[in-house]
Amino acid sequence: MTHPHLPTPVLEIGGTHVTAALVHGPGGTWRVAPDSVVRRGLDAHAPAAGLLDRIAEAASGLGTGHSGTWGVALPGPFDYAAGVALYEHVGKFDELKGVDVGAELARRLGTAARSISFLNDADAFGIGEVALGAAGGSHRAACITLGTGVGSSFLADGVPVKSGSDVPPDGSCYLLEYNSLPLEETVSRRAIRRAYADAAGGNHDDAGAPDVREIAGAARTGDPVAAAVLDHAFGAAGAAAAPFLKRFGAEVLVVGGSMTGSWDLVEPALRRGIASVEPDLARLPLRKAERSEEAGLVGAAYWAMAAGSAV
Repeated sequence: MTHPHLPTPVLEIGGTHVTAALVHGPGGTWRVAPDSVVRRGLDAHAPAAGLLDRIAEAASGLGTGHSGTWGVALPGPFDYAAGVALYEHVGKFDELKGVDVGAELARRLGTAARSISFLNDADAFGIGEVALGAAGGSHRAACITLGTGVGSSFLADGVPVKSGSDVPPDGSCYLLEYNSLPLEETVSRRAIRRAYADAAGGNHDDAGAPDVREIAGAARTGDPVAAAVLDHAFGAAGAAAAPFLKRFGAEVLVVGGSMTGSWDLVEPALRRGIASVEPDLARLPLRKAERSEEAGLVGAAYWAMAAGSAV
């Protein structure tokens, strides 16, 4: 049962942080209560109990003046229907493998959680962008997020499409391959840092490599190694996604995630990658997410309200 007069509590969990917030809506009035946002850093390699405690700490910061119908957006692999983590060898949250995250959060939150609905973070972002931003007005929109990994969502009239030959498996581009390797071995935070460390100094250990933001800064100041690494990575994302953008009939591709802070480098490489595989898509509208900070939160709230209405 939903409580439309109360805001919806949501969590957005990423590889480096968790954000909790209260969302008001719907009816064209979707908005995140600005004074409600609680953000906490996460160590994606921490033990399961510590990770769950940190997430619950952020959630508890919202108090109890909400519907208790939680929407939680987080990356895969994850059994979203059962609330169970499936992470293994993906560079984040491996300690959560097999953990019933829904049950553990419910136990920690107590009466502040009437229900918890999970969805993929990229789907939450896509739903939110349709509701708020760059994907608005399109019937068939594709969204990707570039950050610690590659997220994606293919939306038909605002609803994620998760199966069929028109979309990647489960609608997830991170399951695709590029040059016979998983895509995230080429475009992800760790892959870009590793590639730069390797190309710059022959060092295959990325522990001491600069982060993507610094690599982007070096590319802008004329570092040919940095420029080549980023061009290859973002081009790979475009090339891997291109066949599905074509089959799906995407009217727009919206790009979010932390790496869009380097949009001047992302957009041309991504476009070249798409056009190299599907020349007909050379003029596909590519848009930087307009409401990156809010889209995932709004999408999670929408999902929670829809699930609550179905009960």
